[in-house]
Amino acid sequence: MTRNIADIRRDYEGGRLDEAHANQGPLVLFDEWFSLAMEKEGKDANAMTLATVDSQGRPHARVVLLKGFDERGMVFFTNYHSHKGSELNNVPFAAMTFWWPSLARQVRIEGPVEQVATDESDEYFASRPRSSQLGAWIATQSVVIPDRNWIEERQKRFEQAYEGQDIPRPIHWGGYRLKPEMIEFWQGQPSRLHDRIRFERRDGGEWGQFRLAP
Repeated sequence: MTRNIADIRRDYEGGRLDEAHANQGPLVLFDEWFSLAMEKEGKDANAMTLATVDSQGRPHARVVLLKGFDERGMVFFTNYHSHKGSELNNVPFAAMTFWWPSLARQVRIEGPVEQVATDESDEYFASRPRSSQLGAWIATQSVVIPDRNWIEERQKRFEQAYEGQDIPRPIHWGGYRLKPEMIEFWQGQPSRLHDRIRFERRDGGEWGQFRLAP
């Protein structure tokens, strides 16, 4: 099957991203952009594409949810035995991409990744809905299964096992923190003459700032 979609396009319009505004630093700017994205995109604002590489250097990407950020980095949670968990164990570096179409804005973040402390994973796990807590036990993420019934049978077993009691965090489930070494902000503009400002962390820890051609 062949489908020609070359004529699908949109012209981007957005506020300018200038150096004076970016001088506040990448994390302050990200917090500002994220707050506006929460207003415009709602509960999808924290959705991001997470890219990792396997032991043979082949990239893999999927959409996950950002669950927190501060000066230490960007936090997300998953099954440590999943494909992405195995890839991060072998190659502890990743890239994140946020796309907020209503704002014509994109943010790319790259850097090393490490597991968060167990108490941080425990705290977040305890805040999840009970159904999501059960899901961490039910789903052996990325493993081939025979059919949907396999999941439903496991769900019944774990619901019975934890009926009337708190659900503990599985040791195979927890958080990762990406520590940014590069953050790039992209603001769509008419005629594809977009604004792009990149920050790169230098050896001393301070950020270098550059404007890139569209």
